[in-house]
Amino acid sequence: MKLLRIGATGEEIPAVLAEDGRVFALSELTGDIDGEFLASGGIDRVRAALAEGSLPAVDPAGLRIGAPVARPGKVVCIGLNYRDHAEETGAAVPERPVVFMKDPSTVVGPYDPVLIPRGSVKTDWEVELAVVIGREARYLADPGEAADCIAGYAISNDVSEREFQLEYSAQWDLGKSCESFNPLGPWLVTPDEAGDPRALGLQLAVNGEVRQDGDTKNMIFDVHYLVWYLSQYMVLRPGDVINTGTPAGVALGLPGTPYLREGDTVELSIDGLGTQRQTFVNA
Repeated sequence: MKLLRIGATGEEIPAVLAEDGRVFALSELTGDIDGEFLASGGIDRVRAALAEGSLPAVDPAGLRIGAPVARPGKVVCIGLNYRDHAEETGAAVPERPVVFMKDPSTVVGPYDPVLIPRGSVKTDWEVELAVVIGREARYLADPGEAADCIAGYAISNDVSEREFQLEYSAQWDLGKSCESFNPLGPWLVTPDEAGDPRALGLQLAVNGEVRQDGDTKNMIFDVHYLVWYLSQYMVLRPGDVINTGTPAGVALGLPGTPYLREGDTVELSIDGLGTQRQTFVNA
């Protein structure tokens, strides 16, 4: 099942994309697709309503697609989680997950413009598999318990400003939390439809030229391990998002490759999770 939010910024309505391509509004079931909806069994209610044929159809033509999850409580990110990406940046392959946080207000829609920060000369791209939490994960006993805590998956662009990230501070936050730096979507795809999260192809192109072409099978730490690991150090709550890392091919790791400039377009895709596209503009 594919859940989405459509409409102008701040006025999105919750919806579901059916297998036949039709879109149905969920306003009779919930005010939004958020942590409360996920925690209260909202996905099961949508599935039942779809089976009953009781949901009203909506024409999405011309409507903006927003991030599929409203107001995530936190965005937890994993750095250097693909061996080839660690190698291209000159970093050691980590023995434990590299964890950092990203301001949740960076989350925008999958086709929204991304703002290049003032003073930026190294705005970079990162296609990532995002995990959306659907049930509280707190001190999970082992990675096998993680699957029950995952509501679904989405495409994430973990946009980064490398000078801010690596040269201005010992922390990565300054280069990760700039306005609009986390396009998410177009859909939240439930695990039964998303397929094996350990075998999904990821691709990213800049101005039509492929820069990243990877596969989640090359993750150092897979998604279930990451949910388990993070639950030992923080409580993961419904609606939280985990960005699970990016494969090789970022500008940082490609000497001579230009960083993003105004007017550049970036297109991202992950098997089964759709496609997103952004144009970059100066803040």
